[in-house]
Amino acid sequence: MNETISVNAKATLVQPGKGSTYLVLGDLYTFLAVGKDTGGTYSLYEIVMQPQSTTPPHSHDQAAESHYILEGEVEYQFDEQTTVATQGTYLSFPKGLRHGFKNVGSKPAKVLVIATPSGPEQFFAEVGQLVNLPMNPEEERNQNRPPSPADIEKAVEIASTKYGIKFPLS
Repeated sequence: MNETISVNAKATLVQPGKGSTYLVLGDLYTFLAVGKDTGGTYSLYEIVMQPQSTTPPHSHDQAAESHYILEGEVEYQFDEQTTVATQGTYLSFPKGLRHGFKNVGSKPAKVLVIATPSGPEQFFAEVGQLVNLPMNPEEERNQNRPPSPADIEKAVEIASTKYGIKFPLS
């Protein structure tokens, strides 16, 4: 449940743990600001990636992304480069740049993402399952199991057909 509170016409307050959280292919996406909150200019969300969780290389022309590593070790691939980003690392991916990332650590990683303009959060809400934190035992089991090939195939199909996300063959 989104518990965003508008303080006035210019300010928004989201208390810790109070943004809308979705379980997406085993990872948690907590929305701090979505398009309807920002006039479509940006979205801001935190991803908690499970160990070995991966987002395959992809590109999109609709939004640029910036990532800031809050915790963990995340390996990024962009164009032909690979780097391991740790706490405090900032990465920016302009529209159209192929990129992918994987939690290569043994613990969950936390990544703060800003997308400009907003929009990517709609994909995560569509393919994910809204959860309340703390999660119930069934949601925790779903988070701790790897996504099935059918779940991944469905997410890729929705991403490519509805949201214009491209997954290059490699």
